[in-house]
Amino acid sequence: MDGGLSVQAVRTAAGFGELLRLRRERIGLTQQCLADHATLSVRAIRDMESGRVRRPRNETVRLLADALRLEGRSRTDFEEAARRQQAADEPGDEPAAPPVARGAIVGREAEAEVLADAFAVHGDRLVSLVGLGGVGKTRLALEVARRLHLAVRWSVRWVDCGGGPHPWRGRLDDLVRDIGERPALLVLDGADGGVDAGQLDGLFRHCPGLRVLITAREARPLPGGQVIPLAPLPVPDPELDAEPEALAQVGAVRLLLSHLCRLRPGYTLERSEAPAVAELCRRLDGLPGALERAAGWALVRSTAQLVAGLAAVPFTLAAPPVVFGARGDLRDDLEPAILRLTDRQRALLEVLVDEPGDWSGEDAVVRSGWTLQTCLATVHELLSRGLIRSVPARDGVRFTVLNLCRRLVREEPGPRLAPAGDVPLLAAAG
Repeated sequence: MDGGLSVQAVRTAAGFGELLRLRRERIGLTQQCLADHATLSVRAIRDMESGRVRRPRNETVRLLADALRLEGRSRTDFEEAARRQQAADEPGDEPAAPPVARGAIVGREAEAEVLADAFAVHGDRLVSLVGLGGVGKTRLALEVARRLHLAVRWSVRWVDCGGGPHPWRGRLDDLVRDIGERPALLVLDGADGGVDAGQLDGLFRHCPGLRVLITAREARPLPGGQVIPLAPLPVPDPELDAEPEALAQVGAVRLLLSHLCRLRPGYTLERSEAPAVAELCRRLDGLPGALERAAGWALVRSTAQLVAGLAAVPFTLAAPPVVFGARGDLRDDLEPAILRLTDRQRALLEVLVDEPGDWSGEDAVVRSGWTLQTCLATVHELLSRGLIRSVPARDGVRFTVLNLCRRLVREEPGPRLAPAGDVPLLAAAG
């Protein structure tokens, strides 16, 4: 039986997955029905049609052709489409791999899955991942790129922007030529100087299979893009301090312990040390870069000694002389974000650092005297910059200022709070 597709439709199908979908829809089968007829899983059908599986086995192709009741030229074209895709994906045209991360990712599994699905499943073309220095943007981007490269065989182009304003100066033509029409992920890492929207649009026009992931300290919304703030890792509640097993499941503690185990083979979290480990994670706000620096000093200092030092002078925590992490200290991670605040943002932050515990948008209204609309817009901006974080609550969304941010703001007071005019809830931070 011929599925009734024209020769032109078969030839212009983007790949085997699209041809499979066209054939299935032509005879009125759902993905589930086709899976049942071909004795395959519905997930296998979905993955082939979406391009997640690009090299189906010959036996799978035969089962599909039988289930679609293809004969003669229609069957030949169907099988040839599968062979063409397999040939295009042979090692001679192996998609470019992303840089290799220097260690396992810890505590970001959920974020990695969401971001990978945003590109591969939901079809997002442009995502900006923003947050404080040392929050783990680059490491998460590496994991997302690795997953897309392995799972759906996307080519990955990685550009280290170094904070500059022209990440692809002199490379735009090369990128267009290298990527072409193939599925690919372009990562612009550390694009703190911004990205030219016009050049980005040109890339998308010339490269229909391109997806772009931008990492930066500050949100710079681009047309058609999604901005995702990356918060620090979760920190433990004080009631877990006496429960080492439960404590070890919290994101920030998991990461700290992974570093300690590398530096001190055989290390285990004992009940006597658990409170100091928990407090260290809280004082460092679950920031991965800060936790890595702290772990680097564990060869010469106990966790209790590190906590005591942070209580006195937190911003002197720098990278040890020999360590596997970045250089700099905690001030380098936070101070740029505070210095870039507008007067309105800084004025509200000045009030919130004195708010004990967590607080709601309504609490911010009471403390500031501003309208709810203005407060929520400013809280949203502070959240996107990583200086506050949301906390679990039963009665709605609540927030807290990072501990390190409290200390830094109190050291360097900013403008005093003044009445503020209404700010649109969807206004860009500025």
